[in-house]
Amino acid sequence: MRTISSLLFTFLLITSSIAQDISEPKEDKLWNEFTYDMGNVFGGMGYAYSRPAHWQGEQWGDFGMLTGGTLALFLVDDEIYDWTRGWEEDVPKAVKNYGHKYGNPNNNYMFTGAVYLTGLFTKNEKLRRTGVLLISSATAGGLLQQVSKRIVGRARPKSGATSGTFDPLHLDRVYNYDSFPSGHAMLAFSNAYAIGKQFKSPWIKAGFYTVGMIPGIVRVADGFHWISDVAFSTALSIFIVESIDKYLDKKYNEKYNDSRNQVNYSLQFGLNTVGLRVTF
Repeated sequence: MRTISSLLFTFLLITSSIAQDISEPKEDKLWNEFTYDMGNVFGGMGYAYSRPAHWQGEQWGDFGMLTGGTLALFLVDDEIYDWTRGWEEDVPKAVKNYGHKYGNPNNNYMFTGAVYLTGLFTKNEKLRRTGVLLISSATAGGLLQQVSKRIVGRARPKSGATSGTFDPLHLDRVYNYDSFPSGHAMLAFSNAYAIGKQFKSPWIKAGFYTVGMIPGIVRVADGFHWISDVAFSTALSIFIVESIDKYLDKKYNEKYNDSRNQVNYSLQFGLNTVGLRVTF
C-alpha cells in the first residue's frame, strides 16, 4: 500500500507541474498541437484528482448522497443479482459482446485515440478537445478504479460469495475479489457522457447515455459486478468528465458546453427506491 500511495503522490506532483507549465501552442504544427493536447490530458487528470480539496458544503453534501445511495444499493445487491439470474440467458449475444468488449481498456483507447487523431489531422479543434476529454477521463477513471480495486477487494458475484465479502488491501489484484468499482461501466459511461456533451438535444444525449449504460448492466447480468459497483462507477464517471471539461474550458477556444449549468444531478430516495436523476 505504501508503494501505491507513493506512486500516486508522485503522479499528482507530475500532473500538477505539467498543468502549470501548459501554454498555448506557439505554431500551427501537428507536433506542437499534439504536445499541447497531451499536456492537457495530464493536466485534466490532476485537476480532477485535486477537486475534493476545493469542495464546499454543497459538494460534500452531494458526495454524502452518493455514498448513501451506494450503501442503499449495497443492501439489495444480492437480491438484484438473484433477480438477474431469471433473464440473463435472454440477453442477445451481440449485446453481451458489446458490453464486455467496449469497456475493455484496449478497445476503449482505440476508440478515444481514433477520435483524437481525427481531430488532430483534420485540424478540428472541437474534435481535438473531445479526444482530449475522452482520453483524460478514461485515464483518470482507469487509474482510480485500479487502485480502488486493490484497496477494497470486494468479491465478484460469480465467485459465489455474498456482496458483503471482502479481501482488502492487496498490492496485486486478487482474482474474483476486484469487483468495486466497475472499470467497464466507468469507461463506457465516461465516453457516452463526454460525447453526449457535443449535442443540445436531450433525446440524443439520452440515446448516448443509454448505450453507455449497457456495459455496466451486462457486467451485472454476467456476474462480474454488483449493481452498487456499477451505480457508483457511473456517478463517478460523470464527476470526472465534468471536472476535466471545466479544466479544458480554459485551454481551448472551442466550447460546446455553454449550457453546463442547465444540467442538474440529484440522488432520489423513496420507499424501496433509490436512483440518480439527471435533468437537462
